[in-house]
Amino acid sequence: MKNIIIALLSLCLADISVNAQEKKIYKDDYIVKTGDMAPDFVVNEAAGKSYRLSELRGRVVMLQFTASWCSVCRQEMPFIEKEVWKPGKESGFAVIGIDRDEPLEKVLKFKQDIGVSYPLALDPGADIFGLYALKEAGVTRNVIIDRSGKIIFLTRLFNREEFDLMKKVIFSELAAK
Repeated sequence: MKNIIIALLSLCLADISVNAQEKKIYKDDYIVKTGDMAPDFVVNEAAGKSYRLSELRGRVVMLQFTASWCSVCRQEMPFIEKEVWKPGKESGFAVIGIDRDEPLEKVLKFKQDIGVSYPLALDPGADIFGLYALKEAGVTRNVIIDRSGKIIFLTRLFNREEFDLMKKVIFSELAAK
């Protein structure tokens, strides 16, 4: 009996070890890469609406990970609003800002202060963030997902050249229908 228990414990520990090693870390602390299917989740928008990522299939989706305390996010968000969201929203495009670890009141004020009209959702505990990047990694990340649910572009921080390339990818994907 003792040998059986030891054998079972060994198998469990081996499985835990293998699973821990499977979590690969890619560039900029992402745990996903282009070509991967985007991990599914349900998120609640600050205005009350819920979204399930998989229900947005058929649309090009931008996940914009952000926080009110993030100065780079504050810099980038008006560009997303003006150059990506407004020109793309009537063409099968969805942007969901995902605010990391902040209460509803703070997220609503942040959205108002920045002046964005795209949905800003709550991510208490950074659980959604943790599906895409290491939880301890920094925000200011964009994940672009094609109509089939595949990740086609990833950004980190705000770099004008990279932002312009991201826009090109988005609008090219929208034009492909």
